[in-house]
Amino acid sequence: MFKSIVVPVDIADLKLARLAIDSAVKLADTAGATLTLVHVVPIMPLMMLDTVPVSFEGEVAEKAKGSLADLARTVLLPGGQVQSVVRIGGIYHEVLAIAEEQHADLVVVGSHQPSVATYLLGCNASAIVRHSGCSVLVIREEKPHAEETAGEATEEVPPHFSSVDDATRDAWGADKLH
Repeated sequence: MFKSIVVPVDIADLKLARLAIDSAVKLADTAGATLTLVHVVPIMPLMMLDTVPVSFEGEVAEKAKGSLADLARTVLLPGGQVQSVVRIGGIYHEVLAIAEEQHADLVVVGSHQPSVATYLLGCNASAIVRHSGCSVLVIREEKPHAEETAGEATEEVPPHFSSVDDATRDAWGADKLH
């Protein structure tokens, strides 16, 4: 089945990361696969380089290594089956590079529920799906059930559109993009 599974992890969103990790652990445990947790520190935009110290990305990466190692220790697999990797770079580029280096046969990625913004701008999960050389399992965050949200203030749910053009037209018409 699977011998090597890569799981991209955003340590700033552990709830979503845990969903992907838990799914990957079940698969790895069944197949005896290795599990590689990956966190990518994004490259600092050029316009911000003057405002942060030169060592900023490296410091963030070192802190992320500790956080990811702590998370890896919570994974219920034998120690030799779990490793963690932190890189600095473009998120989906680095995830795909690690998957290739590890000869991964599966990437398990967590993803938020799609919205108009992700249709217009894209997201890392969709880029990983499009460009991966191996299978990709996308784990969606759970939607709250109606009984869980009863009595809570709810936001207006945006309409569903049949195309990006319809969504863009609606946003321009509602003066959301001006």
